[in-house]
Amino acid sequence: MDNKKLKVKDLVTIGVFGVIYFALMFGVGMMGMVPILFLIYPTVLAIVAGTVIMLFMAKVQKPWALFILGMISPVVMFAAGHSYVIIVLPLIVMIIAELIRKIGKYNSFKYNMISYAVFSTWICSSLMQMILVKDVYLEHCKMMGDEYASAVEKLITYPNMALVVLGAFIGGIIGAYLGKILLKKHFKKAGIV
Repeated sequence: MDNKKLKVKDLVTIGVFGVIYFALMFGVGMMGMVPILFLIYPTVLAIVAGTVIMLFMAKVQKPWALFILGMISPVVMFAAGHSYVIIVLPLIVMIIAELIRKIGKYNSFKYNMISYAVFSTWICSSLMQMILVKDVYLEHCKMMGDEYASAVEKLITYPNMALVVLGAFIGGIIGAYLGKILLKKHFKKAGIV
């Protein structure tokens, strides 16, 4: 059972993958400069980051690894001035993703895929700030200009957010499958079929 505990090497791996994921998130996030693209950003991120996170899951098949990795970006965003929403919603999402992985004993592609699809919805909490803490988020958006803030305000509604979350989940499934295709060799070595 001891080999299921996170070791220093695992924490280093989590850190490295956390930085790679954050860089991808930031890069793909640039599409949010155009307000309407903000709504497909979670889907695109889920597809683009799928290979990275699936490789991570193949490398670190231990409890709480995905949870820790998944909380790095929200913590950085919170430290950069986002509201409590960016911590609370991802916390819930990451616990669910972690439990799904546990059901699959950390080495089942099916459960890792569902876990990643759930994991991918955390980024929606960034947009949920517009609904849950509107004034704070509008101030954040005004850095891009009043016109931008007003466009984002009109776009982010409950029905649209339901579609955004669904998009992120479906993007996670697609990203996981792309990861499986690109990482077949690594998956075999890690015992994930």
